[in-house]
Amino acid sequence: MYIPEFNRVDNRGKVLDFMRANPFAIVVSVNESGPFATHLPVLISDINGQLTLQAHFAKANPHWQTIEKQESLIIFHGPHAYISPSLYDLRESVPTWNYAAVHVYGKGRILCDEVAATGVLEGLITQFDNSYREQWDSLSVEYRLRMLRHIVAFEIAATRIEAKFKLSQNRTRTEQENVIRALSGNPDSAIAGTAELMRQLGLGTGSKREA
Repeated sequence: MYIPEFNRVDNRGKVLDFMRANPFAIVVSVNESGPFATHLPVLISDINGQLTLQAHFAKANPHWQTIEKQESLIIFHGPHAYISPSLYDLRESVPTWNYAAVHVYGKGRILCDEVAATGVLEGLITQFDNSYREQWDSLSVEYRLRMLRHIVAFEIAATRIEAKFKLSQNRTRTEQENVIRALSGNPDSAIAGTAELMRQLGLGTGSKREA
């Protein structure tokens, strides 16, 4: 991913926070026909500096057949918004788009063990619908095993991480504030979320610049 230095994020904590706030990722691998992508909710684990991602494909999805063959790209994408040049002080400015994204690279490993696959499935339930956990536990063992046979769980140990937050960092504080005010309160959550992320990163005149 092309990343100008003022858009690069090297703070691991901030990168992980962003990924956990936007866990519905795009997994991209290459098969015989070319690039193949699947949209999946992802579990994120960072232990002793090793970032590991876990998820599962539907067994009917052929993507799982290539996940172990070569490196895959997992894209975490967050809020984004069009930025009008009218928000800048300099009249000779061009339109652009603010956004944030994290790219994680690594080779997949299929979790054939039933216990490991169950752990991924139950981890996703706990993260995204914990209120369903009691109902899941009450289902028959036969039913749960049948559901497991219809998925393929996998994990990817990250070998490289790229983070790009393109959020008007190259503009003046006043222009950043103009952008934030224009986006804040928009009924589109992606647009309003872009303003909120800018605030969180200390941009604009209403925030303290981060150390």
